[in-house]
Amino acid sequence: MADGEHALVDTKGKFVQVVKDGRKRNDIEWLPGRILLSNKRLVLATNDGKRTIPLSKLTSVTASQMNQSLAQVDSYVKLQAGRDVTLVSATAEEFQEELYRALLDQIVVLVKHPAVEGGVVQDTGWEKARLKLDDENEDTLNLAIASGTFVELDIDDVGTVEAKQKEIRGAERPLLEVEHTIDGTSVETHISGGRRHVSLIEGLVRQGEQRNAADDVDLEPEETQVLMALYSGISPFKIPDFVGMDVEEVEDVYDRLIEADILEPVRTRREIELEARGRSIAGDAIADQ
Repeated sequence: MADGEHALVDTKGKFVQVVKDGRKRNDIEWLPGRILLSNKRLVLATNDGKRTIPLSKLTSVTASQMNQSLAQVDSYVKLQAGRDVTLVSATAEEFQEELYRALLDQIVVLVKHPAVEGGVVQDTGWEKARLKLDDENEDTLNLAIASGTFVELDIDDVGTVEAKQKEIRGAERPLLEVEHTIDGTSVETHISGGRRHVSLIEGLVRQGEQRNAADDVDLEPEETQVLMALYSGISPFKIPDFVGMDVEEVEDVYDRLIEADILEPVRTRREIELEARGRSIAGDAIADQ
């Protein structure tokens, strides 16, 4: 290995190149082989040879579950390097974590936090922040902001992600608006920076959004009303008065929403908080008002 290079993962798996030089390949066939990841490159090796992808060339990394056309594997990571796209399904569970860590650890980004809190836009400025994947929990992004604020962004807690282009600090830049919670309150953390870094961060945080998608939820009007109130920061104990419902009716709504994994009970009788899925539904409902 080159100076400064060290191995991160050495495992078996399958891989296939689905786009080459911008052209989609029709002869898709998973190749079994060895997968070697270092802090500098990814090597995909078979008995017929090997292919090396420098990590510096990766512009997008997204995790996907099996689809019908790729049914030979349960899940895979989609890697884009320029005009080439490769799918990698590694046996080692830590492959994806170590790949994101090698790509994103210690990068500097621009952050506005909280940009929105409880549905209310905040007068917060853009600051530099250093990003790091948590050492103990790979599903947590830590943002150390220059002013001293420390933000823990739990990927599983992400409700929605909006990707935009916006003028930030005098230049047109890519922007991610990431909704999550802090101490039970819905907030948005806005992240910007170089196009490649923002694209890589987007691939990571959208995993949480996909897990908590609200597309398949059909709620009754009173359930939506309760969710919107909680999303706006109303205490669970004040919800009956706020929405004009009996305590028993609100308790029944809580039970149904807990069963649907939209609310999470915090303690018995009766404190609850919104799950990421619930915040996604409530945010959509408020936007439709």
